[in-house]
Amino acid sequence: MRIIVVFLLFCLLVNGCKEATTSLTSDLAFTGETMGTTYMVKYHDAGKRSHKKAIDSILVAVNQDLSTYIPDSYISVFNKEKKTTYKGAPHFDKVFIKAKEIYQKTDGAFDPTVMPLVNYWGFGYTPKKAVTDIDAAKVTEMMTSVGFNKIISPNISTYTKQNANTQLDFSAIAKGYGVDVVADFLEQKGIENYLVEIGGEVRTKGKNPRGNWWLTGINTPVSDASVKDFQAKVSLQNKALATSGNYRNYYEVNGKKYAHTINPKTGYPEANTLLSASVFANDCMTADAYATACMVMGMDKAYALINRYSELEGYFIYSDENGDMQTKYTKGMAQFLLNN
Repeated sequence: MRIIVVFLLFCLLVNGCKEATTSLTSDLAFTGETMGTTYMVKYHDAGKRSHKKAIDSILVAVNQDLSTYIPDSYISVFNKEKKTTYKGAPHFDKVFIKAKEIYQKTDGAFDPTVMPLVNYWGFGYTPKKAVTDIDAAKVTEMMTSVGFNKIISPNISTYTKQNANTQLDFSAIAKGYGVDVVADFLEQKGIENYLVEIGGEVRTKGKNPRGNWWLTGINTPVSDASVKDFQAKVSLQNKALATSGNYRNYYEVNGKKYAHTINPKTGYPEANTLLSASVFANDCMTADAYATACMVMGMDKAYALINRYSELEGYFIYSDENGDMQTKYTKGMAQFLLNN
């Protein structure tokens, strides 16, 4: 379940956000639907230009390359056909390159080839159905097609499947990528103060209408939390933020919880003490993918992973040995937190 974002436009009232500058004028804001969720765009433009129509068109094109819910999308055709060699598509190519990078840096914890397993466990594009009788042999069989290294890309925009049954699921990076595409479009239009959010993944630049850093909240990771129930409030200083968690998208069978994060090394839904992982990065698809990898790795390995890279920061909420909720974050997070 991705971060629930509430944009706090009363930032002057929040402790730690008091260095107000001149307020911006001629601000635009609009919302829409994309990727099975909603999006929000806010920006300052002295020319009062509305880019909603163009942004909607951009997001349609992104979906047509990356959505497994569109039968004739590029990724759907890639998944369904059994041929070995494929020519790429513009958005698919960019996401594939980033996904491969993070697959390697996380030692396979982030692996988009879990698609068959995501469907099997009832969290994919196939009809949602809880698994009440686990077929271990079936899981083992599907694991033979899992492994991002089973897709070879000898050059940009050419792909070869080493296993014809290998399928891709870019849902753990696509929303972040969509945010980046929209943000890059705004920058090309000369817009220097903006906030772009898709399904809770967010990227900002510059200041909000009151002349302060854009603000957002990290939701408390419990299933009945409201959208205003924050574990932390943060200021985004020309950064992107994505959060992954297992506290909403799950089901229970015979008292056992099955969450939507599938461990690509075991083939089973991952169960560990990490409740949510929020990752800050310079671009949103990087933050998006690392947040998912963290949920697979668990608290200690996730913290070590994010702490390893100076361009990343992480905020983790986990359950301790007594079942109590605790937080831990990397050193650089202090500059973003408003309630520390």
